[in-house]
Amino acid sequence: MKTATVTIRLDETLERELERACVQTGRTRSDLARDALRRQIALLRFERLRKKALPLAEARGYLTDDDVFRELS
Repeated sequence: MKTATVTIRLDETLERELERACVQTGRTRSDLARDALRRQIALLRFERLRKKALPLAEARGYLTDDDVFRELS
């Protein structure tokens, strides 16, 4: 698998929080950053799909998350 290197700048507070998370989890900075990036990308995909599906859902009477959960339960 090909890999790439990405450099990011962190303010002091975020850097301290990252270091604390590394110590608490026993994971590396890179591992935590990769995981955070994966989660953010997944969230962006979800939001994009939700925005596309919203008009179709509203046309079928699904106006809230509760409407969807009620249908699936």
